[in-house]
Amino acid sequence: MTLKPGHWSFTRWATVGQLEAIEVHHPRFRARLFLQGAQLTHFAPYDEVDWLWLSDTARFQPGRAIRGGIPVCWPWFGVPDRNPPEVRRRILSDASHGFARTAVWKLEDVRETAGEVEISLSLDANTDFADTWEGHALLLMTFNFSADGCQLALSTTNPGSDPLAFSQALHTYLPVADIRQTRIEGLENCGYVDALQGWSYHTQQGAVRFDGETDRIYESGAPLIIQTPGGIRKLTAIGSDSTVVWNPGPEKAARLSDFPDEAWQSMVCVETANALSDYRVLNEGQSHTLGVMIGRV
Repeated sequence: MTLKPGHWSFTRWATVGQLEAIEVHHPRFRARLFLQGAQLTHFAPYDEVDWLWLSDTARFQPGRAIRGGIPVCWPWFGVPDRNPPEVRRRILSDASHGFARTAVWKLEDVRETAGEVEISLSLDANTDFADTWEGHALLLMTFNFSADGCQLALSTTNPGSDPLAFSQALHTYLPVADIRQTRIEGLENCGYVDALQGWSYHTQQGAVRFDGETDRIYESGAPLIIQTPGGIRKLTAIGSDSTVVWNPGPEKAARLSDFPDEAWQSMVCVETANALSDYRVLNEGQSHTLGVMIGRV
């Protein structure tokens, strides 16, 4: 049922650092998400550790991207120059990953039942962002939480008359007990672009394993199994034909902001995306939804 603030049973407002957050304290699970960036930073079924990785040195400040959880990369993914021409021509900034992850979103709805909580946030990407991007879009992010997992769905609608091209990703940070003993199943025999080898094209042989910095964009939106000594997770994508796998390794970790030097050993990013040739174009009135379900095997 839809409830107004003050009538929520499990959902409440919170302030974390300098940012406004929404926390879910359900008997069967916990969650925390921020209005800035529509960013989920914590989800865990009752009596379990966090299913998401959040940096110990993350800072919660206006206009600063939060390191960890699930940042929303939109309306472009990665560095502007690596985006297709239709996406790149709208970008007026040299910053990576767009502006949605630092914009302040609006709470639209909270629905609670005995077993689930659903929260929706919206963003009107209009002329307020004209200094970084030429375009107009309406975004709706919906979070669904239960004891079995969480699901995120990011819907983009083009309200204008001109075609709207964009790339995007749900930049999911996952905790791992040991990156060297972690593998990702489901990308076998998939083609991928390796950003660390001159953006060259390769084919994945066997499961994805890690022995240092990794930065790849796979041509696949297939379900994935993340195997790590600390547990197993399944990621199921919606509206995606590309997946980004990223770990900074020791040298880049030492250069990253809000990232402990040794933290690369205990995290991996598996990002549900519309990147490179998988970018999307919406005509007037059209919508596209990118989503991911994080669950048990």
